[in-house]
Amino acid sequence: MTGPAKADTAFRTIGEVAEETGLPQHRLRFWEQRFPQLRPLTRAGQRRYYRPEDVALVRRIDQLLNQQGYTIRGVQQLLDSEATASPRASKLTTAVQDNPLRQLRDLMVAALDRDAG
Repeated sequence: MTGPAKADTAFRTIGEVAEETGLPQHRLRFWEQRFPQLRPLTRAGQRRYYRPEDVALVRRIDQLLNQQGYTIRGVQQLLDSEATASPRASKLTTAVQDNPLRQLRDLMVAALDRDAG
């Protein structure tokens, strides 16, 4: 199911992220439950749209777990400690992600990307 390449800034479905990373979709859904930092946009029917920063986080979690030997708890602690090291940036990121207008914009961009592809 390889189509035209998407822009680096385009949103990706869970299937596209799974294909790009070589990870099964069920593992990505599991990680969403274990890592609160991993929060793709969801639409009706629980469709997930991963932002570029979500994909980067998936790759990082995969590297920490499968290449560096961290446990899930170890990765959770590492990500938590990084968030507390920069609380202002973390709060700003959360505020931007939780902004309803930003979410609407992101959904519209995802729809345009899907229609263009």
